[in-house]
Amino acid sequence: MSNNNRERDLVLAPNEFAFISDQTKGNVITYVGPYKTSMANTDQPVFFNKHSKTFDVCPLEDSIRTFATAPEGWYIVLKNPAENEEQPQVGTSNTLAKLNIGRKINLPGPRFFALWPGQMAQIIAGHHLRSNEYLVVRVYEEELARKNWDNAVLRPQNTTPENLEENVKSGEGEVDPSGLTMGRLLIIEGINASFYIPPTGLEVVKDYDGSYVRKAVTLERLEYCILLDEDGNKRYITGPAVVFPRPTERFVEKNGSRKFKAIELDENTGIYVKVIAPYEENGTVYKVGDELFITGKEQMIYFPRPEHALVKYGEQETYHAVAIPHGEGRYSLNRNTGKITLAKGPSMFLPDPREAVIIRRILSPKQVRLWFPGNEEAVQYNLKLQEISARQQKKKASPGAKKKKRPPMQQQAVTDWELQEEESAVKGVFGNSFSREENLTQSRSVVLDNKYEGAVTIDLWTGYAVLVTSKTGKRKVLAGPLTYLLEYDEVLQGIELSTGTPKTDDKLLRTVYLRALNNKVSDLVTAETKDFCDVDIKLSYRVNFTSDPENWFNVENYVKFLTDHLRSVIRNALRQYSVHEFYANGISTIRDIVLGKRNEEEGSRSGWLFEENGMHIYEVEVLDIQIKDKDIEKLLFQDKHNQIRQTLKLANKKQELDFVREAENISREIAETESETRRQKLALEKTETETELELNLAKAEAEFRLQQEELMAMLKEQEQQLEINRQKLAKDRETQDLQVEMSQKLMDQRLQQMKAEVKAVVDKASAVSPDLIAALQAYGDKALAEKMAETMAPLSIIGGKSVVEVFANLVKGTRLEKVIKIASEQIENDASSDE
Repeated sequence: MSNNNRERDLVLAPNEFAFISDQTKGNVITYVGPYKTSMANTDQPVFFNKHSKTFDVCPLEDSIRTFATAPEGWYIVLKNPAENEEQPQVGTSNTLAKLNIGRKINLPGPRFFALWPGQMAQIIAGHHLRSNEYLVVRVYEEELARKNWDNAVLRPQNTTPENLEENVKSGEGEVDPSGLTMGRLLIIEGINASFYIPPTGLEVVKDYDGSYVRKAVTLERLEYCILLDEDGNKRYITGPAVVFPRPTERFVEKNGSRKFKAIELDENTGIYVKVIAPYEENGTVYKVGDELFITGKEQMIYFPRPEHALVKYGEQETYHAVAIPHGEGRYSLNRNTGKITLAKGPSMFLPDPREAVIIRRILSPKQVRLWFPGNEEAVQYNLKLQEISARQQKKKASPGAKKKKRPPMQQQAVTDWELQEEESAVKGVFGNSFSREENLTQSRSVVLDNKYEGAVTIDLWTGYAVLVTSKTGKRKVLAGPLTYLLEYDEVLQGIELSTGTPKTDDKLLRTVYLRALNNKVSDLVTAETKDFCDVDIKLSYRVNFTSDPENWFNVENYVKFLTDHLRSVIRNALRQYSVHEFYANGISTIRDIVLGKRNEEEGSRSGWLFEENGMHIYEVEVLDIQIKDKDIEKLLFQDKHNQIRQTLKLANKKQELDFVREAENISREIAETESETRRQKLALEKTETETELELNLAKAEAEFRLQQEELMAMLKEQEQQLEINRQKLAKDRETQDLQVEMSQKLMDQRLQQMKAEVKAVVDKASAVSPDLIAALQAYGDKALAEKMAETMAPLSIIGGKSVVEVFANLVKGTRLEKVIKIASEQIENDASSDE
């Protein structure tokens, strides 16, 4: 029983509330924590079902709900608000308040509260915007929107006070609040607002992916985007820019991208444009329906515009020039006049699609085999072109297939063309364009392999010529080497040539090429001599076509024309010769008949000229001459053999005579040569002897001269040595004299000094006692003697005398003479005693 009571107790913590239904009265009471109460048996926990909009019974624990809480920067969208704008009180039970059913209000945070029964709250984070993001806001209640317009929470990107009001105004799209109506859409651009919470009456619309914040398109240079309005108009914006759509506009997408590259053009590319709306540019007025072909010469970078629609053949948007190498060409059809012209290379051919289209010429198998002998690939290619052309003609003539009926709209999925309110882009719409059948032109890309794409090209080799005729009656002869491009109505005229040997008409060779130089025509001529002998002559004519080339094709079968005429001429000429005469000189005779007699001055023949077509035979080769009658031929052979035999004998004799004459001449020359050899040998020996004698004399003379030069050299060397010795002695003498002179000068100088000293001492001692004077004099004499002895030592060495003798001679006649004498005697005595 106690457990059941506890289960009936409703305990609510702070920030919690619960709905309890009184089953007897039908009231729903809101209990808001913190709160505790015991429930009666008639009380039933319930919760408000948002989907069914009913109060459903639930266990007590499931009936407890938390407050609707919006922190700073968030807001609460509250549906069915109370008329008194108050929410249930905290910590008590609250009876049902009167609600504004069907209304909703926006309450920015921070705030939290419990809900009244029947209220619904959605907590949404405030919308933070970057400079390339935006919001789509919709008016859901115009009166509340006008009333609360200034209550929006908006933080501008630029927070300076002076332009705060301007940013708020531009963030709201410069909207007059009095003009707000139900369902109107507004754009909040991120370049003006960094944060936004809508006021009551406005709501932020989610995009197709369920996000509130949408991405704007950031365009770089050479980029553009397209905005499609609900009224069908398009707006083209080029970069650099950050593009925000208007409320009724959607971005156009292609392959998942909202921005597109500008069309780059050059002199060899262009675009085909049709004007779909009138406009004026640079003083030129363009009307609806005008067609333009814009190339890089007029505009290097093209940005689409609303007045233009691209004309495309298949998926082709840009038209490229066709490379036409040198010697090739392309046929171009004028769509207005039907005239076909030929564009020749080298060039980059860019036809104007408004007037011209490139076409290909289809040749019949007969023409291909005649113009291009042996080229089976060209035959098969032209047959394939004929099949394709036949299928296209058949397709145009047959009625079109019935279009499938489109299923009802309800059964279709959302296509790229259908707009939804939440979509921010339209997929698959890429500007204005026209699609046309692609049947005539293939100039979407530059192709250098123009083997079968271009005009019919005739390559003429050296020595060949062709005749070209047109449907207008014009004709011209072309001679190689040459490459010629046929106009669309021009064909090559064929000729027929006889074949076989002899030439007959049984099998004709049909061709368009005439060998105009160094042509060879062979034939077999059967003629009869004047003695009724048949002769077969096998000939080969060398032919050139000269004079006016317009006459070269005047004869359809020039081979038959040549051979028939010359057969008649040769047969008539041979009737003037016997078989013996002709057999002996047949080749010369034939050459004279066909080429004429040789001009003695020039040494050449005139040849045979056909004035009808300018054919000139300038040489003829006689390949073989046969006599049909074998007996006559045998007799002629025997006669010829006899002549040859006699001729050979005579030639042998002449050879023998020439041999003997030559042998004797050789013997004489041998003897003369041997005698001359001996004479020259003796002369050579004499010359060698004389040369040897002259050589010996020259050697002896050279040896004598060598000896004489050696003696002279030795004499000069001795004289030089003597001169060196004399100079050395003189130098030594001068050195000794200089030393003596220097010693003498030193001695005189010292003597004068001593005299001065003695005189000074004497002068000082004049006042001294006689004894002291005598002692000092003796001492001075002794010192002078010592000094003189030291000074005289070099002189004694040079003179070879003792120092005493040199000094005695020097002081002789002075007072020192006595002192020296006494000292000498004393020295001698000392020496004697020592002995």
